[in-house]
Amino acid sequence: MDPEEPGNGFSSRTIPLLVSSTSSSSSSNHTRDPIIIHSLSTSGNTSFYKTCFNGLNALSGVGILSVPYALSSGGWFSLMLLLVIASSALYTGLLIQRCMDMDPSIRSYPDIGERAFGAKGRALVSIVMNTELYMVATGFLILEGDNLYNLLPDVNFEIGGLKIGGRESFVIMVGLIILPTVWLNNMSILSYISASGVVASLLLLCSIFWAGEFDGIGFHHKGVLINWSGIPTAASLYSFCYCAHPVFPTLYTSMRDQRQFSKVLGICFLVCTISYALVAIVGYLMFGSELMSQITLNLPIDKISSRVAIYTTLVNPIAKYALMVIPIVNAIETRLPLNCHKRSYSLFVRTSLVLSTVIVSLAIPLFGYLMSLVGAFLSVTASAILPCLCFLKISGIYQTLGLEQLVMVGIVLMGISIMIVGTYTSVMEIVMHFVT
Repeated sequence: MDPEEPGNGFSSRTIPLLVSSTSSSSSSNHTRDPIIIHSLSTSGNTSFYKTCFNGLNALSGVGILSVPYALSSGGWFSLMLLLVIASSALYTGLLIQRCMDMDPSIRSYPDIGERAFGAKGRALVSIVMNTELYMVATGFLILEGDNLYNLLPDVNFEIGGLKIGGRESFVIMVGLIILPTVWLNNMSILSYISASGVVASLLLLCSIFWAGEFDGIGFHHKGVLINWSGIPTAASLYSFCYCAHPVFPTLYTSMRDQRQFSKVLGICFLVCTISYALVAIVGYLMFGSELMSQITLNLPIDKISSRVAIYTTLVNPIAKYALMVIPIVNAIETRLPLNCHKRSYSLFVRTSLVLSTVIVSLAIPLFGYLMSLVGAFLSVTASAILPCLCFLKISGIYQTLGLEQLVMVGIVLMGISIMIVGTYTSVMEIVMHFVT
């Protein structure tokens, strides 16, 4: 990634790219090739390898902490479900590329929704994307509070006679630490921090394996072949791991040679799927059915490898929180009256947004259930259902029947099934947690 070229596309889901797009005039010799037209009119400066890094950083996230819990919920057979969801997500990512090839003016995920279904389509895509970003940011705070409390269980505060528990106090402290990063307008500064994402995921995998192999935990749990009651939760959490589709248009337009974008997606999905599968398998063999919603909560905190894993987990969400909420901030600020576009109003919006995520994370301190709900209701919609529907409408192939149309219909039906069953299961789990 090139720090001298800060990104300018913040309407997409995750990190802004460290490049600026440059326009080129299209050549009359390529008027019949939509891919070449798009490449010439909206191509950027990012090389193939830098785009791979950006893609890996977009796909690899906190989902890696919950895949062992997903595997323990669904059993060994649910690994096949992981592969099916990964393959479907890769295919729908390629559909997004094909949508952009058809219209050079498309530069963001909401643009695709508008091109397919007009203003209503843009509104739907924007709502799904921004809601997902908000819930992921909230999940960051829950994750931070859980892991800090695991390290320091005896910490608590009392303010004005009000006693604040350890986990709640950590959520509030992390919110205060994160707040100045959200106030920043210079996203290139935050982009230096976000470059640690891929390294952090690799370090986490190595630390977990070290804890199992050399710190006395071992890999002795056999697990179960399949647990039907846990399949909806497993499917929802696996879907959450592949929810980076709204950033793909930004990745695509940033590339110097956009014809290689399909290779970028293939590499990113292959590496991330292998990483997810390895963490899931290693974690399940280490802890079996005793796995918690985050594997770091199972690790013995008196071991160095465990502390490395937990500290790595703590740094990554703090670095990415601001990058998650910036698209929401921009969406809110663009709707303010012109006389409200002042720094004071911007600070108020950003502070209120952070405060609201702190409140939600305190009210629903259930990382696994919350991420399962996000995966079932939002990630499936953004990563499976919308790309297929938008491509069918933009391309016009919905008017005919063929193998590819059947594949897309199958993905949509699978997505709807996961959305309905997974959302119901997640909501019931949250309700039962508070009732009992």
